[in-house]
Amino acid sequence: MSNNGQSSGANHYITGLICNAGAGAAAGAIAATFVCPLDVIKTRLQVHGLPPAQKGSIIITSLQNIFKTEGFRGMYRGLSPTILALLPNWAVYFTVYEQLKGLLRSHDGSNELTTVGNIISAAGAGAATAISTNPLWVVKTRLQTQGMRPDVIPYKSILSALTRITHEEGMRGLYSGIVPSLAGISHVAIQFPAYEKIKSYIAKKDNTTVDKLSPGNVAIASSISKVIASVMTYPHEVIRSRLQEQGHAKNNGAQYAGVIDCTRKVFQKEGIPGFYRGCATNLLRTTPSAVITFTSYEMIHRFLQQIISQDKKGYAQGCQ
Repeated sequence: MSNNGQSSGANHYITGLICNAGAGAAAGAIAATFVCPLDVIKTRLQVHGLPPAQKGSIIITSLQNIFKTEGFRGMYRGLSPTILALLPNWAVYFTVYEQLKGLLRSHDGSNELTTVGNIISAAGAGAATAISTNPLWVVKTRLQTQGMRPDVIPYKSILSALTRITHEEGMRGLYSGIVPSLAGISHVAIQFPAYEKIKSYIAKKDNTTVDKLSPGNVAIASSISKVIASVMTYPHEVIRSRLQEQGHAKNNGAQYAGVIDCTRKVFQKEGIPGFYRGCATNLLRTTPSAVITFTSYEMIHRFLQQIISQDKKGYAQGCQ
C-alpha cells in the first residue's frame, strides 16, 4: 500500500510537472511569435523615447520605418531569444506557480486558495522565473534595439551576444535590469490573483467549475487581469529596458548608474509620461499575448491531462 501509494503519488507529481511545463512553454511560444513586431516597437519606444514629430499612428509609422530600413527580418528582431527565454520562462513560471498553489491550498476540504496564497504563489514563481531567464531578456532587448544604434558592433546571434556580454561586461551585464525585473514581480502578483478571481466569478455566474470554463471566458479573464496589472506596474518595464540596453553603447558610457538614478533622470527629463513610453503599444501587444498564452495554456493543459489519463487507463486495463 505504502509503496504503491508513494509510486502513484510520484507519478502524479511528475505528470503534473510535465503538463504544466509543456503547456506553459507551448503557449508562450505561440504568443511570442504572434506579437513580436509590436514587442520590437514597444522596446524601442521604452529605450529611445518617441521619434521626431510625425503624422499618423506611431505604431503603423514605426512598422513602416522598420520594414523600410531593416526589412521583414527587422520586425522579428529578437524573436529567437524571446522564444528561447519564453520556453523556460513560462515552463518555470506555471510549474512553480501550480506547485506553490498546491502547497498553500487550504486543507479544510474546500481546496480553496486565498488571495494572499495566490499573491505568494505568483510572486514566488515570478522570482524564480526572473532569476533563471534574465540573461536571455538582456539579449532580446539589445537585439531589438541595435538596429537604431549605428555606433555599435551588432551581435550576430544569441550565442554571440551571450559570449560578448559575458566577456565585455561579466555577470553584471547578463543580470543588468534584474532589480526592476524582480520589482516586476508586482505585475504577476496583481495579474494572477485577479485572473483567478475573475475566473471564479465567471464560473459561479455560469454555474460551472473553473476547469470547465470555455476558451472565451478564459480569454475575458486573462485580458482584464492583464490590462489591470500592466497599467499599474508599467514604469518598471521602462526602467528595466533602459538599464538592459545601455551596456551595448560602451562608447557613450553608462547613462544610468542604477535603478534610482535611472528613475530620477527619466522623471526629470520626461516627467510621468516618460514612465509610460510605449504603454499603448505594450497593451496592444500584451493583451492579445496574455489571451493567447492563458487560453492556450488552459486548453493544452487539459488536452495533455486527457491524453495522460487515457494512457493510464489503457495501461491499467492491459495489466488486468
